[in-house]
Amino acid sequence: MKHQITEVQIIPIKPNNGLVAFASCVLDEALYIGSIAIHQKLDLLGCRLTYPTKKVLDRDLHIFHPINKELSKQIEIEILNKYSELQARK
Repeated sequence: MKHQITEVQIIPIKPNNGLVAFASCVLDEALYIGSIAIHQKLDLLGCRLTYPTKKVLDRDLHIFHPINKELSKQIEIEILNKYSELQARK
């Protein structure tokens, strides 16, 4: 099933341990997802996404994340394309 991902927004930050920006988007015109971190890969060839977690005692609890590879890849493509466009304008 292909989902509709719209309103992709990127907020660049001063790089910090590979973290370079945060992203948000709207999924299927019904769900806003935000605080998605964009990290520069160690080899500097591309980026990866991480989804928000909350530390409770000694455990990291996932706030949200895609549960199938298809949606994960679709979100990654949309966000990283928008991030690349931003980088190209610099």
